[in-house]
Amino acid sequence: MRGGVEGLGTPYPLHTLMPALYQEDSFTLRLTLAVDQVLSPVISTIDCLEAYVDPMLAPDDFLQWLSSWFGERLDQEWPAARRRRFVAECVELFRTRGTVAGLRRQLELGTGGRVEIAESGGVSWSAKPGGELPGEDVPRLAVRITVEDASAVDEKAIAALIRAAKPAHVVHRLEVLSS
Repeated sequence: MRGGVEGLGTPYPLHTLMPALYQEDSFTLRLTLAVDQVLSPVISTIDCLEAYVDPMLAPDDFLQWLSSWFGERLDQEWPAARRRRFVAECVELFRTRGTVAGLRRQLELGTGGRVEIAESGGVSWSAKPGGELPGEDVPRLAVRITVEDASAVDEKAIAALIRAAKPAHVVHRLEVLSS
């Protein structure tokens, strides 16, 4: 928990910024010391701001906030190293959101396993109108994840990740296997 830290000093004591007349006044000195105690955690946080936004250095409770910048949710059951790696790759995940490659990478980071995805969609072009449409008529998504221990994977959380990443009209099937 961040907040008042006992003995935390400030590199910019306010009394040193006052005119000499006020620096000698005991009331002004006590008042500025009290304000210094309140401001020192704020100054310390601002001085270390790059550490707060670096997923590998940020405090654990900041990781959820950092991932929310990209619309991602962290599963608090994941080990800390997995959560940090996931947040570190949020920019790439955001860039590839809505694609099979993006979903595959998101699931690999979320489970630590090997992910195979089969989809019914497709893309093509034709120089002539009336060309055959690619893919299948019924949109579907089949996801197979192979991990060391399938019983250790929370399938509901993984299904929630898939639902958040895929289009709403596409049905999906999830299969988690042990290697």
